[in-house]
Order: sequence, then C-alpha cells, then structure tokens
Amino acid sequence: MGNGIAHVFAQHSYKVMLIDVSTEQLEKALATISKNADRQVAKGTITEEDKVLLLQNIETETDLAKGVASADLVVEAATENEALKLKIFEQIDAAAPKNCILATNTSSISVTKIAAATKRPQQVIGMHFMNPVPVMKLVEVINGYATDSNVTETIVELSEQLGKIPALANDYPGFVANRILLPMINEAIYTLHEGVAEVEAIDTIMKLGMAHPMGPLQLADFIGLDVCLSILHVLYKGFGNPKYAPCPLLVNMVASGKLGVKSGEGFYSYSGGNKDLVVSSKFKNA
Repeated sequence: MGNGIAHVFAQHSYKVMLIDVSTEQLEKALATISKNADRQVAKGTITEEDKVLLLQNIETETDLAKGVASADLVVEAATENEALKLKIFEQIDAAAPKNCILATNTSSISVTKIAAATKRPQQVIGMHFMNPVPVMKLVEVINGYATDSNVTETIVELSEQLGKIPALANDYPGFVANRILLPMINEAIYTLHEGVAEVEAIDTIMKLGMAHPMGPLQLADFIGLDVCLSILHVLYKGFGNPKYAPCPLLVNMVASGKLGVKSGEGFYSYSGGNKDLVVSSKFKNA
C-alpha cells in the first residue's frame, strides 16, 4: 500500500518521501513503483517522460524523524497493528511541522484512538486507499471524533487532485468498506468450512451471480488472510456482536502461515509463477 500511495502522489507532481525502517524494503518499493509505471506506459495512460518525472519525485529515508521534518502531509501505511500505529503516530507527531496533517491508511482501526496518541487530534484523519492504489479510484475519508472540518475539506480536495473519488465516513469499527466487505468474506470462508461448496464454486457463484470482479476467497488471499483476521477482530471487539466472529478456518490458516498471495498460498496457490488460479491442495476435492 505504501508504495502505491507514493506512486500516485508522485505521478501527480507531489514531492514524496517514502519512509521505511529497512533499506531493502525501500529498494523493493522503488522497483515495484517502476514496474507498475512501466505497465502504465505500455497501456498509454502515462508517457515514458511521465515515468521519469514520477520516479524523480520520490526520495527514500529510513529515519522517520528526518523523513517527516518538512512534510505538509504524512500518510501512514504500516501493517494493521494498533500498537504499532499508535507508536508511529507518537513519533510522527513529535517530528512533523505543527501545521502538518497526519493521515492513516488504516482499514479498520479507530482514527480517534490513533489521533489520541498525538497532540494534534484535530489534524488527524483517515485516508483509506484501495489496493492496488494506482488503479482503484476510491479513497475512504474517515473523520475522527476531533478531526477539524477544514482538514476534511483539504483531504477531500487532495483526493480529487489525485484523480480519486473520495467518500466520507465516520469513525466506527471497519468504517464502511470493511464493515460490509469482511463479513461477506468471513461468510464465504464459513461456507467452505461447513462443506457447502468448494473454493472455485464459491468464487464462481459470486463472480457470475453477483457481478463481483473477484470472488471473496480470491479477494481474501489478495488482501492477506492475516489482515482479514485483524479487521474481523476489530469488528468483533468493537461491536461485541458474534456475527463478526472470525471463522475457525481463517484463524487456523493464519496460525499456519497460509496468508494468501504474500505467503504463496491461501485458498489458492501462487507458486511457480502461474498466472492461472490454482486451488490450494488443502482444498482440492474438499
């Protein structure tokens, strides 16, 4: 998500500082951005010159304090871990200029709680991009309890300048996108777990019957099963409603390291470079 967000800002002529604790991860991020820009050139959506300028707009940094020292906007895109995000926001708040807006790309964690880790809660907002960021149009803009209306207007206008379509939401568990999406994914996993249908049948029915571009089990693999589980935990804890309880199959898959695309296997297998979807051997003839 971080490299996708950097890509979009840089493509629209913003100077970007891409920050990570690992130099290796930053190098991978730049390589991914370059590869994705090549795809845009091949499709004719940007020119080769645009790609060169895009890459020139991105610098990298491993020191968080140095990286945000002159920022007008910081968009945090760390993994969906509440303790980690709170720690990062404390550090950003201490180092960023007083007028800097602090945005989080969280997909479910309370923006209000994140804002409370800072001394500028009125300048903290959710800016939830969809993956893959260079392709997907939506930005879910989430107001925390204390978010200033001028900050909201700024982020809405900025999202539009990035060629995105902003949609406003208030700060409740899962916001809108994941409050609706994750229970559907969880129900699809329960449907598999209970033997109602197999992986391909579940995804085919949702794609062809409901006009979804991707089946819920394939989408779960793409999001990351660990991320899906984390969001469901947030929903379950936030609402105390058993309908949000994660399926035991999802819990077991994450515990065994089967996280989807990122680990090479989830409901489908992604090994060998095969672009065709291959159901994981675990679920063949389930």
